[in-house]
Amino acid sequence: MLDDLDRRLLRLLQEEPARPVPELAQAAGLTPGRAARRLDRLRETGVLKGQETVIDWRRLGYTVHVSLRVTLDKGAPRAFEDFLAAAREVPEVVEIQTFLGQVDVRLSLIARDLAHYRAIYRDRILTLPRISDIEALMTLSVVHDNQALPL
Repeated sequence: MLDDLDRRLLRLLQEEPARPVPELAQAAGLTPGRAARRLDRLRETGVLKGQETVIDWRRLGYTVHVSLRVTLDKGAPRAFEDFLAAAREVPEVVEIQTFLGQVDVRLSLIARDLAHYRAIYRDRILTLPRISDIEALMTLSVVHDNQALPL
């Protein structure tokens, strides 16, 4: 589906997503019109889903990052639906993932400090419905964080 030029454009976009099309075209060895048409095709086929802004929450004072592994009471009707709907309402929850296996849901949340985290955990997380078990993993450091694809 992708040829070498498409992969080159995608690699360049991964390196610098805000690069203007004329600069992107020059770096890829294409004319701006040809690069724009290829980018349009990549968007139309769903390969490119758009651009996003990534905010460094640490610079905004959120120094604590915790991953919560949650097992739900699956015997309760609508356990997943009730839990997920309530978890979406916690502003500090920045990611929710569901799994097959012993752990049903992972919540990723941020807090300003440990006191703020304790308050979120006590007042918001522990009141979420249908929790059977919960395990907290606090991030000490991020060793590798690369979302670029090997194109």
